[in-house]
Amino acid sequence: MMSKEKASSLHRQWLTLQHLPQGKWLGTADIQQMLGREGVQVSLRTIQRDLNQLAERFPLESNGASPQGWRWRADAQISSLPHISTSQAVTFLMVEEHLRHLLPPSLLDELRPWFDMAQRAVNHADNQGRHWLDCVRIIPPTQPLIPPTVNREAQQVIYEGLLANKQIKVSYQRRYDKVAAEYILNPLGIVQRGHIIYLICTRHDEPKIRLFALQRFNSAELLKSEAIIPTDFNLDNYLETGALGFGQGETIRLKALFTKAVGEHLYESKLSNDQVISEVDDGRLCVEATVKHTQQLIWWLRGFGDAVEVLEPTFS
Repeated sequence: MMSKEKASSLHRQWLTLQHLPQGKWLGTADIQQMLGREGVQVSLRTIQRDLNQLAERFPLESNGASPQGWRWRADAQISSLPHISTSQAVTFLMVEEHLRHLLPPSLLDELRPWFDMAQRAVNHADNQGRHWLDCVRIIPPTQPLIPPTVNREAQQVIYEGLLANKQIKVSYQRRYDKVAAEYILNPLGIVQRGHIIYLICTRHDEPKIRLFALQRFNSAELLKSEAIIPTDFNLDNYLETGALGFGQGETIRLKALFTKAVGEHLYESKLSNDQVISEVDDGRLCVEATVKHTQQLIWWLRGFGDAVEVLEPTFS
């Protein structure tokens, strides 16, 4: 039977292997911090000894710096780790395709060997995962737009601040401002709306919750001070106020006439749970629903042009 000490060492070394990146160096202090998040408390000397032992059996390399950095070799195929199933491979590839803008760049770097292994796993001609990926697509319901360019270094710091619950000092360039403004922010959440990613946060000098578009950050610096989180803040509750639709959370009773061709889809995709649809004498559909009064709602209605007539309320 394996001793408790040996089992503990094996678990620690296994976690170390799982978190080593391929492409960038990871320092022993970073590994120690990672292990601490997993509930494993260990000295830097022990981590260094583990890495030297692991490098004898796995394709690892160090940079010889002080302190040393470690990573998987560039030519390492992470086949030494557990076999990846078809369903896992498909999941990894769909995560890479559709969630890569929301994941911290450091996490994407850590996942790169797994993405590569997933790609190899589905590249076999007889792999059902390849067939699934060839047969499934996600398309936007509106005109496709090219996502704006986001400063990768600033994005990394912002995401790290959110992960570590730390304040960040940023340089933010509003669209019409000639000079960038500097703020100290408390990160609360990240939300992607369409092709734009927003940081939900508060400024250190006021409690009001604000939205900052990620592409407008010129730089960001991670501070040592803890982020100040409003005691009653909940991301889902905040989104339910309609804030990402650019409104103030006001609820209204919408009543509008849709041509049948335009409004029929609302039978299946409702505006609200209390939505009611009735047909009027001229063949149009009268739609009544309780919705949030947001700019997004107004844009949506105006997008139908003359095919929609809003009866209530009156929009300015």
